[in-house]
Amino acid sequence: MMNYKKYAPYPVVAMTERNWPNNTITRAPIWCSVDLRDGNQALPIPMSVDEKVAMFQLLVSIGFKEIEIGFPSASATEFAFARRLIEGNLIPDDVTIQVLTQAREHLIRKTFAAISGAKHAIVHLYNSTSSLQRNVVFRKNREEIKAIAIEGTALVRRLKDESGNAGIRYEYSPESFTGTELDYALKVCHAVMETWGASAEDKIILNLPSTVEMSMPNIYADRIEWFCRNINNREAALISVHAHNDRGTAVATAELALLAGADRVEGALFGNGERCGNMDVVTIALNLFTQGVDPMLNFSDLPRIREMYKKCTRMDIHQRHPYAGDLVYTAFSGSHQDAISKGLKLQPSSPNGLWAVPYLPIDPSDVGCNYEAIVRINSQSGKGGVAYVLEKDYGIQIPKWMQPDFAEAVQAVADMSGAELTPEQIHELFHKEYIKLKEPFTIKKCQIRWDDKEIERNDEEATTITCVIQSADREFRFETQGNGPLDAFVKGLVKESGLEFSIDDFNEHAIGRSAGALAIAYIKIVCADGRISFGAGIDSNISLASIKATVSALNRLS
Repeated sequence: MMNYKKYAPYPVVAMTERNWPNNTITRAPIWCSVDLRDGNQALPIPMSVDEKVAMFQLLVSIGFKEIEIGFPSASATEFAFARRLIEGNLIPDDVTIQVLTQAREHLIRKTFAAISGAKHAIVHLYNSTSSLQRNVVFRKNREEIKAIAIEGTALVRRLKDESGNAGIRYEYSPESFTGTELDYALKVCHAVMETWGASAEDKIILNLPSTVEMSMPNIYADRIEWFCRNINNREAALISVHAHNDRGTAVATAELALLAGADRVEGALFGNGERCGNMDVVTIALNLFTQGVDPMLNFSDLPRIREMYKKCTRMDIHQRHPYAGDLVYTAFSGSHQDAISKGLKLQPSSPNGLWAVPYLPIDPSDVGCNYEAIVRINSQSGKGGVAYVLEKDYGIQIPKWMQPDFAEAVQAVADMSGAELTPEQIHELFHKEYIKLKEPFTIKKCQIRWDDKEIERNDEEATTITCVIQSADREFRFETQGNGPLDAFVKGLVKESGLEFSIDDFNEHAIGRSAGALAIAYIKIVCADGRISFGAGIDSNISLASIKATVSALNRLS
């Protein structure tokens, strides 16, 4: 047994009449990307300056207006990157860079040197306030830790005023907020707000991070709502959240925090970050999108974003990652494939144009993906999926009554190989099963004549067919009349070969839309002894296609 008794449950918030469970997210928060700082410091090989520039430009193209570019006092690369952006005029006028610093004088001064000349910048100062950090790491009491925050804030205020740059804003994080007593976190933030001189006109950003995710998302939401209720001068602060994913619920944590009153969200593309990562901005933004809320970020070309992210970070994206994984728009299950196929066909007639396709909460084309990979075939697949692939890729529309027959053949091959079948393999198998069969019967010659004396009548046996058929043991010829080529052919073949069968179902269509398109016919025959067989035939002449389909069905009996 695992020793679960070594862990204590996270304390709940003493709170009644919560408001957040009844709230709804109706607009996007203020977004801040931390890909270039939190995401970068979590990489085995940190990004170079050139890679950071490429990532910055990607984030700008997505629509981020606040981007944390790094910790410029921590390394020469971080400092050089900040200078490259500023001196190279690479920061759009509507984008604000953010830089992180500890509450230490020499680091704060170097941070200001890094952002000199920036039109808009957020100085993000933090110090850890949790009881664990106070007791284990810093060995300081509450007042001493609060004093660090106050002194750091006062220095940032003084340096901003000395710079004369009104475009500099301030963010404070009581790091390890999830491990900090609520009343103490509030007391520290009040002291910081007072020191900064926060007002409705000069708002401070108070970032309340889930530095380590330690509880269920609802408890974090309680903490955010409690904080928003009890903070003095609420209109002077933007409440920001920065959720990590240690428990695997960072997206839910951020969503519930928004319900609880948060104004701003920090996160990273695809959840990159320390340990289990940061809150995934792609997921939360597209969650809003699928609820009819404008996310204010543009993920319409997700493949491009994915590739640039992987190139810059050398990180991969899981195949099942929400919205972005290689397999998230793919169905192997037969029932899922059938439902998706039907939904896509009916989508154009959906009421009010709303997206409504089973198993697809988002239209893949909205994020730059296509339908090529939605249905893929393996031993778990069903008739609907197989039919969908043939129709989408090759224009072959197998009728419903024939789909189980071909699906059985596909499944047999998939079971034997134990692998996924490509559309090309499925198409080849269709031809092998139905089109290419030449035994025991082969049509060597077929001539059709119409002898209608009255064109308007359609009940006379006015079609004559002359055929030469090669069977396994002989060649035979017949000439027969019928009320159409197929009727005449069946009559002649039954009479000459001794086989007793009838046509039970029949479909035909053109493959393509051009005047010279080939025709394909599908046949279901029933023999006198109860046996059933299916066939298909392709020809430029639709009548010959139906005759070939009949021979195909007879050949498959053997």
